[in-house]
Amino acid sequence: MTAQRLADIIFVLFRAIPAPLRKALFTGCFRLFYHLAPRQRLIAAYNLRRAFPEKKDGQIVAIARGAYRNLGIVAAEFFDLPRLTKDNIGKLVEVEGLENCTQALAKGRGVLMFGAHFGNWELEAVAASLLIKPLVAIYRPLDSAVLDALVLRVRSATGNTPLAKDRAMRSMLRSLKHNEMLGILIDQNVAWYEGVFVDYFGRPACTTDGLALLARHTGAPVLPAYMARRPDGRYRLVIGPEVEIINAGDREADVLANTQRFTKIIEETVRLYPDQWLWVHQRWKTQRCQARRKEI
Repeated sequence: MTAQRLADIIFVLFRAIPAPLRKALFTGCFRLFYHLAPRQRLIAAYNLRRAFPEKKDGQIVAIARGAYRNLGIVAAEFFDLPRLTKDNIGKLVEVEGLENCTQALAKGRGVLMFGAHFGNWELEAVAASLLIKPLVAIYRPLDSAVLDALVLRVRSATGNTPLAKDRAMRSMLRSLKHNEMLGILIDQNVAWYEGVFVDYFGRPACTTDGLALLARHTGAPVLPAYMARRPDGRYRLVIGPEVEIINAGDREADVLANTQRFTKIIEETVRLYPDQWLWVHQRWKTQRCQARRKEI
């Protein structure tokens, strides 16, 4: 059986489960995973204690549990995303800052929309495609061929074009030239040769420099966006104002400064809703001692 066929079967089976039951199932599984996988739990606790030294142990545990619950909700809602349309998306998502994207597109240079694995990032891409226009979503292929086929099926269901990040530069430049939107998540750890070190929650975090390089090279407007879950289970898609890009003539310094600006915006968002970010990820894994000087 091919990976695509198996992915289709998994999708149909999980989508057949009523949404409330599916949400209970996935959040329950992640709650169990929280208790049975101490390594990931300790990573989350360590990251949270370093990020929020002022918080008490009980608060740290509550945020960590909330982060696991968020992952369960994202997984459960994933199977309903292809059912969303321009007619029904408004029942689930409200938008703030849509005019920022409209104004940026009016410049005709495309839009670089960046975000994080925050809230329901899968729904964020779907909402953008239905409320604004389909976008090109940059992603890293998953190690499992079945899961990768499943994810690609859902991500492309509402018109978005998933684009693997490796050797994608030419396609990204072409998309911007055609005034399309690129969606990029920049909150994950990268190897020293793939990024630059910037401050994130008071610690040096190796962060992709691709967004800053694209912005500097193309002049495309850069907009932050995130999808925050509200207490009632609905969402708010927030599209921030265009980020001013530093271009002082020193490419290495400009890329570093702009990447820090982008990362600071993500940190400010996570501080607002700390239980909706991916604390189990080893965001600070790459260390400065591993890095050699890189020509940008």
